Amino acid sequence: MNPATSEQPATDTVDLSVQVGPLHLSNPLMTASGTAGLGLEMEPFFDLAEAGAIVVKTLTKAPRHGNPMPRLVETPSGLLNSIGLPNKGIDHFIEQVLPRLAGHASCLVINIAGTCTGEFGELASKLDGLPGVDGLELNISCPNVEGGDLPFGRDPDVVHRLVGDVRSATALPIITKLTPNVSDIAAVAKAAEDGGSDAVSLINTLLGMAVDWRTGRPGLGTVVGGLSGPAIKPVALRMVWEVSRSVAIPVVGIGGITSADDVLEFLCAGATAVQVGTTHYRTPDAIPRLAAELSRLLAEEGRTSARDVIGSMRTG
Repeated sequence: MNPATSEQPATDTVDLSVQVGPLHLSNPLMTASGTAGLGLEMEPFFDLAEAGAIVVKTLTKAPRHGNPMPRLVETPSGLLNSIGLPNKGIDHFIEQVLPRLAGHASCLVINIAGTCTGEFGELASKLDGLPGVDGLELNISCPNVEGGDLPFGRDPDVVHRLVGDVRSATALPIITKLTPNVSDIAAVAKAAEDGGSDAVSLINTLLGMAVDWRTGRPGLGTVVGGLSGPAIKPVALRMVWEVSRSVAIPVVGIGGITSADDVLEFLCAGATAVQVGTTHYRTPDAIPRLAAELSRLLAEEGRTSARDVIGSMRTG
């Protein structure tokens, strides 16, 4: 590490704060839903307030047991999962978890999923105005029982209606989390923006599978699952760049972030903030480590603010 010089800002003078719609984040590092539990599980590893935002794992209206085992398979460059959104339901979270969690994070975002478009609005209404809840993230990658068991996020018209329902039900900031398993992710992002979303986050996991040819068995109990980790980073960067040029709302980048260089690449491609996910399984204190590394790298380049990097990629 090069020492700060008179021409080079000290790391403690670098401003990492960013604005994701109405949400002010002290730094661009958010936890990715499903990789940091309900937030409290991460307290042995770092102060939750060190993250720009804590995003809790997906909550549903009714309790869910999740998918059959096995649910996780390691691959050479990523992780396959088919967890199935296990949780004790929104009411349990509000009554038993939120009172212990509120106030610990500098920004707390609740990820929700429904089985029909109206259920998203119902969940949003339950969370509206509760102390400690700063925003919502909509998991539209889950199956839509109204539409032939296809994910909500594949149809721009459905996304527009779903986000509109949530917007009518709450004053909370809305982040819509997009699936990459579509032909035109920019069109889906625009539908979310037009429906009233304050930001979009992308990408959720890519569809993948693993198989053991010796036993003839798939690696996951559901055969197909979601691929995350470094393997998906180039795809995520491309989609973040496409979406950031198609919408006026902030974009939160997700996919294979393990270093501060990864974070800055997403910002350069057009993201305003990022979510850190799979790397938590290897480095549970990744958030404060990355924040310190971000400050150092920006200082070494003579940058005084992380915001200076956002959308700075040149293609000509």
